Amino acid sequence: MASQDPPIPPPHAFQSPPEAAHSSPVYGFAANVVDKVKTNLVFRSKWAELNGAMGDLGTYIPIVLALTLVDGLNLGTTLIFTGVYNIITGAIYGVPMPVQPMKSIAAAALAGTGFGVPEIMAAGILTGGILIVLGVTGLMKLAYKLIPLSVVRGIQLAQGLSFALTAVKYVRTVQDFSKSKAKGNRQWLGLDGLVLAIVCFCFIVIITGAGEEHSGERDEETNGHLGDDEERPARKRRNFRKFIFAFPSAFIVFVLGVVLAFIRKPKLVHDIKFGPSAIEVVSISKHAWKEGFIKGTIPQLPLSILNSVIAVCKLSSDLFPGREFSVTSLSVTVGLMNVIGCWFGAMPSCHGAGGLAGQYKFGGRSGGCVALLGTAKLILGLVIGSSLVKILTQFPVGVLGVLLLFAGIELAMASRDMNTKEESFVMLLCTAVSLVGSSAALGFVCGIVAHLLLRLRDYRKGQPLLTLWMHENP
Repeated sequence: MASQDPPIPPPHAFQSPPEAAHSSPVYGFAANVVDKVKTNLVFRSKWAELNGAMGDLGTYIPIVLALTLVDGLNLGTTLIFTGVYNIITGAIYGVPMPVQPMKSIAAAALAGTGFGVPEIMAAGILTGGILIVLGVTGLMKLAYKLIPLSVVRGIQLAQGLSFALTAVKYVRTVQDFSKSKAKGNRQWLGLDGLVLAIVCFCFIVIITGAGEEHSGERDEETNGHLGDDEERPARKRRNFRKFIFAFPSAFIVFVLGVVLAFIRKPKLVHDIKFGPSAIEVVSISKHAWKEGFIKGTIPQLPLSILNSVIAVCKLSSDLFPGREFSVTSLSVTVGLMNVIGCWFGAMPSCHGAGGLAGQYKFGGRSGGCVALLGTAKLILGLVIGSSLVKILTQFPVGVLGVLLLFAGIELAMASRDMNTKEESFVMLLCTAVSLVGSSAALGFVCGIVAHLLLRLRDYRKGQPLLTLWMHENP
């Protein structure tokens, strides 16, 4: 029998089907990344996320404004870079992870002469580099496991109370951010008076309450047994309450502040110059590196480790149960923000437990919240650049104080889960020393010493030494 050649398949038979191409490892990884980013940036509630984006401005605006007026910080560049930071962190973490100024570096810059933009940027780069090393080597994860929860809560409580006290100062006294001091008591009436601040405070309390999220469900449970005749009025009341409580209170208050800024100085419209600020590489001398490290990095590093990484990781897990947050990731992202942005004159930035608490308080629940804020910063930086500072100088400081007050209280309330007297003792000792000494590092050391002494007091022979540290942390 004559042999027959096998049939030649058509040319398209040698091509991989679309399903095979899509199942490649590279495509699958890229698809997973895109899906995760989309999920992380989805708004849980449009108005709530918009409202939550305002929760971080009480700390952001005063510090950035002061650094711009005193040290000549490039506000346009800072807006562009921090806007990009907001968008990226929102896409990565899927929660309202804030981007805040590094407060100890800002305090050093505002304290006196000899610490200008080069020194600020050197301090930010060095702090960022150290945080990257701590994250990559696993030392940050080790610190997170070893530091007792009561000490972390003490740092959070101190930071929250510090925000609240500063907020009350903003409300009560007239502030001169260019000189970092008060100019006298605030008047009751006026476009930045006490009455305005009190009205804004009452408005936010009525809308947001103490931060509870399930009041509507309780109303439905309470009225579930009513008859048809009584159900209609009850339903109308519930709908009215839902309508009122859905107001973006912080956003409305912020917009009111912007409107009042233009009313206070109508010529602001003519002072605005359109176009982005020039982005240039900052020249840093050897002296600036030295001064930045001594006066900026050394005091900032303990605060960044405790409040920007460890406390933020713990607070994120508390506010968003079931989500996993890595101190390694947080440490590296904070480090990268500064190692990159500070070379171009962007303000040294970090995450902060206070900013996270403030954004959560006002309704932020997803990465879309901070991505929205970042987009607004990016647009402002590109459209009007540094001329925005002229608007911010007229913004009612009392209104900023009200926003900061709620952020501070929300952060302080995260410390209410101390269940034993020993835990409360360590927490309050850490808080008191941090507040009075104006140093989170000093409070941290005192808290660790107190924790060790209490554990040694209860130590039993034969007990593993590791339990002196580890039994409090799950």
